[in-house]
Amino acid sequence: MSADTHEPVHEDRVWSDEHWTARVIKNEDDDGWAVAMYLDGEAEPALVGPWTMGRDKKNPKPLDTGTFNTLVKTAKEVIRRSEQQRHAELNKNVSVSVDGRRIRVELAIVPDEEGATANLRALDEFQELLACVPAPPTFKLTVDSAQAWIASDFVKPR
Repeated sequence: MSADTHEPVHEDRVWSDEHWTARVIKNEDDDGWAVAMYLDGEAEPALVGPWTMGRDKKNPKPLDTGTFNTLVKTAKEVIRRSEQQRHAELNKNVSVSVDGRRIRVELAIVPDEEGATANLRALDEFQELLACVPAPPTFKLTVDSAQAWIASDFVKPR
């Protein structure tokens, strides 16, 4: 195996294959159990959910291949949806008509620990770039603000 992969672990409360690890943990909120799914290299779990009690009603049900595969699929979906939500928060666009032309204005915010930046772009109906200027990351892109920016001959917003 290469240095970035690990030996599989198949235990009742820890199951690991390739890049994912499932850990059955005591649920701190009640007497039950929970399962946490970790992606290799991440400190926080991608998914935490309730876990089924075993037949003795004290201990958790053991992990198995089918359950682990379902948990991996679910955790990947949670990550994908989170990334889509984050992308939607950081990237906005509106389309406006100006002098009979359709113009799409896009705002892309680039987060940074030292201060986010943003770019404002205008594209015509053929996806040709009309303008691209830096914008404050606090800029609110609306139909009205897009039309005002276009009317200003694409002057950098404040």
